Amino acid sequence: MKYEKEFPLFKTKVEGIAKKFNLSDLNDRKAYFEAKAGDDIAKLKKYFDEGKTFIVYLLGKKNAGKGTYTKLLMEIFGRDKIAHLSVGDIVRDLHAAVEDESYKKELLDYLRKNYRGYITPEQALEALLGRDQKTLLPNEFIMALVKREIDKIGKKTIFIDGFPRNLDQVSYSMFFKQLIDYREDPDIFIAIDIPEKVIDERMKYRRVCPICHTPRNLKLFTTQDVEYDEKDEKFYLICDNPDHEKSRMHGKEGDEMGIESIRDRLELDDKLIAKIFSLHGIQKGLIRNAVPVEKAKAYVDDYEITPAYEYEYDQASGKVKTIENPFVVKDDEGVEVCSLLAPPVALSLIRQLVEILGL
Repeated sequence: MKYEKEFPLFKTKVEGIAKKFNLSDLNDRKAYFEAKAGDDIAKLKKYFDEGKTFIVYLLGKKNAGKGTYTKLLMEIFGRDKIAHLSVGDIVRDLHAAVEDESYKKELLDYLRKNYRGYITPEQALEALLGRDQKTLLPNEFIMALVKREIDKIGKKTIFIDGFPRNLDQVSYSMFFKQLIDYREDPDIFIAIDIPEKVIDERMKYRRVCPICHTPRNLKLFTTQDVEYDEKDEKFYLICDNPDHEKSRMHGKEGDEMGIESIRDRLELDDKLIAKIFSLHGIQKGLIRNAVPVEKAKAYVDDYEITPAYEYEYDQASGKVKTIENPFVVKDDEGVEVCSLLAPPVALSLIRQLVEILGL
């Protein structure tokens, strides 16, 4: 696997812990982290209680799980200690918010005081409103928007998702904390190693409720009820949300193409990670979404492996049977690997943060 010499495979299997935790249950998940990383969690809690913070740049391909891992750490340490800052979300939310003229005026006033660049704040805002998915906004404008959000967050540890997003922004990230006047926090670059096949399956089988917009996955994140439509010969997930009547969940337009629809983005992400991992003088870590099948038994517990779901339809009873197996794919180097659930990946992140911070 990539970077294995610099970052050995992480072992989440702990000798003496025989209990099987249900990682989809909040209380069981809490017990899981305490059992497997209690000492490291205590060290980080002490660090936070002393008023100390740090900045983490999460580097990973689209759909790599950056937001998911951050939310798990927020669940463990509290939202008063950790904040998740998604540059993509900032830009998307701003796109809608500037329709409000008073908000737009407030934003432009802020930019006139805090933005420096080769185009005016008004021109940068127009670039935002007229951009497409492949057009990146000026770096200086992105910096000003991020600084604005950090000003709102206050003194917390921040996990930044989506910056740097291009090779030009790598140099900005090297001095990011100075550029935003964000104290003397340690800054850490964490890369997420995830097989493209996993991203492909996440995209192709993604399903969304048309009413509450809850996302699930036909293959990797099923629901309690599954229906089979004999007419179109397809299985459908039924949304679990009790607040509305049961509805079939559907894929988003373009999802059937999988990663090919974002191929350019994935290739750029690879270059970004390689570039940053070649730099000296920065703290780096690596978390892996998968472990080789031949090593899985020694390194992880069975319940830490992502399940994959298949379905069988019994025409006589009209019922659907759900079959669960480990989610096994070939990684980018052709090695058969088991994809991991989010908690064991977050566990490896916790341990690496403790080591990097010298706790």
